[in-house]
Amino acid sequence: MLAGEPRFRVDQVWTGLYEQLAPIEELTTLSKSLRERLAAELPLSLTSATERVSDDGDTVKFLWTLEGGASIETVLMLYPERATVCVSTQAGCAMACGFCATGQAGFTRQLTVGEIVEQVVRASQRAKAVGRRVSNVVFMGMGEPLANDVATWGAVERLHQALGLSARHLTLSTVGIVPGIRRLAERPLPVNLAVSLHAANDELRDELVPINRRYPLAMLMEACTEYLLASGRRLSFEWALIDGVNDRRSDARELAGLARSLPLHAHVNLIPLNPTPGYLTRGTRMPEVRAFRDLLESLGVNATVRRTRGSEIDAACGQLAAGQPVTLQPRSR
Repeated sequence: MLAGEPRFRVDQVWTGLYEQLAPIEELTTLSKSLRERLAAELPLSLTSATERVSDDGDTVKFLWTLEGGASIETVLMLYPERATVCVSTQAGCAMACGFCATGQAGFTRQLTVGEIVEQVVRASQRAKAVGRRVSNVVFMGMGEPLANDVATWGAVERLHQALGLSARHLTLSTVGIVPGIRRLAERPLPVNLAVSLHAANDELRDELVPINRRYPLAMLMEACTEYLLASGRRLSFEWALIDGVNDRRSDARELAGLARSLPLHAHVNLIPLNPTPGYLTRGTRMPEVRAFRDLLESLGVNATVRRTRGSEIDAACGQLAAGQPVTLQPRSR
């Protein structure tokens, strides 16, 4: 695309796109004719469909349409001390976790490296418009990142090299794809790993997180141990608290046992279950959430309650479905 142009043109384009976060049409260091040619040859992967705002403008959910018609969502969250982008790695998800709207909607296709990175760039442009700089990226949007690990890791490298984001500010989430965790342990960048655990015994986890039937807890914990020893980074367990399902004292004791069994004790993020159309069981009420946290801490486990952001615009954890219809999930317990 830049064949025949001086070498410095490549640097100008790279700096403009990734450092200045400018659209090609606004790269004034290039001639107008070159800008027009590059814009035609390098079309954007994401077409903006809708944008919704909540939390007094501090949470923005973007709905994008991809080539071929699939849709994904991205969430920008502005905090006083940081700005975080939650990106999707797949259109839909095949993991079929019944309490998650993305899993209820089903899987459409994998995203490319460019489609993942562009979510961060477009959200960064929005943050820049209000005087903020994106500091953190969490791969916790639609899809299972380690089921698309080649593109996901390609995006990690691009974000690290082009946008200058430190590995400690990049977090990959997984429901427990053991081969993916083991491959991650061999990667050169020590990113953070968040495991969506939600149950600490195989019987309950088989129901809540069906991939557990393929990769049960003993196998998952072995892979987590390998990752911790290789990376030296903190690992967190994500736990969506569901009323009467996984918020009992016995659940806290089982969770504490798993967290303490790792070489570097896992940190626990507690998330009151956010409502989704296809799952009727409600999230644990906040007083019981705090009691669950206090019990974990008394058992020697660091635990925090994650602040819910964007639930009124279906932008909170587990609510991203890109407008796709969801199926009501009957509970067997």
